[in-house]
Amino acid sequence: MKEELEIQLAKVLRGKLLVNEPMSLHTSLKVGGPADGFAVPADLAELRSVVTFLSLNEVPCMVIGGGYNLLVRDGGFRGVIISLEALSRLECEEENLVCAEAGVSNRELADFAGEHALTGLEFLIGIPGRLGGAVAMNAGAGGQAIADKLESLTTLYKGVVTLKSKEHLHFGYRFMRLEPGEIILGASFRLEKGSRAGIADRMGGVLEQRRSSQQVGYPNAGSFFKNPAGKAAWRLIDEAGLRGYRVGGAQVSEVHTNFLVNRGGAKAADFIVLAEHVRNGVWETAGILLEEEVKIVGED
Repeated sequence: MKEELEIQLAKVLRGKLLVNEPMSLHTSLKVGGPADGFAVPADLAELRSVVTFLSLNEVPCMVIGGGYNLLVRDGGFRGVIISLEALSRLECEEENLVCAEAGVSNRELADFAGEHALTGLEFLIGIPGRLGGAVAMNAGAGGQAIADKLESLTTLYKGVVTLKSKEHLHFGYRFMRLEPGEIILGASFRLEKGSRAGIADRMGGVLEQRRSSQQVGYPNAGSFFKNPAGKAAWRLIDEAGLRGYRVGGAQVSEVHTNFLVNRGGAKAADFIVLAEHVRNGVWETAGILLEEEVKIVGED
């Protein structure tokens, strides 16, 4: 991004703007080269201004939440990464309707619902990251998914804010259909009344299960591959003999084989080579081609 554009963009933002910002500082895998710009709009109005400015000046941009489920290549991102971390409004508008902006963490949302004795989102307590990313991929665990309780979705597309009811949304396993460039701003969830004690017990169970099976001890992006229909990706990887397999600083976790972890000093290229090796290994042993759950962006 040219210096003149940087100066103009800085005038649009009240929030934070960082230049040549290493994405290793903003992703859970702790790898990734620099983005030309890293912007944190202070609110929705500023987000619209930033997106409009970048569009008019033909500057590529990408929106992120907590940087989970994201692998940025070592060459970085030519354009501006927009973080929605400042969009953090969370409220209970009706007795059983919880509304949250995209920058709210999944844990904050689960805790908030529990505090209001509303059940249905307990599984989110174990999913790292922020709501925008969770909705964009229809995140889930234990047979539940975030779209199950979704009432409506608010998005920004071509400068227009749109409220979409659930019946007008298209989603599936780890999938939510959005238009190219459409940005999730927030969502509302229709929940059911429950007991605070029961909800707390269920969230405690989710966290205990996560500690016992997914506490891999190193930076990771959660499940790296989607589960094929009727199969568990971790089991296929394990049966291919890849538990603990390592490329540079990237390794197939010895605790949970669908987690690729940064053992220290890893490059994005290490993860890309490792993921390809895992895909090939599973294809050779099971005849199944794994698909990444993690989004891979940027330049080599």
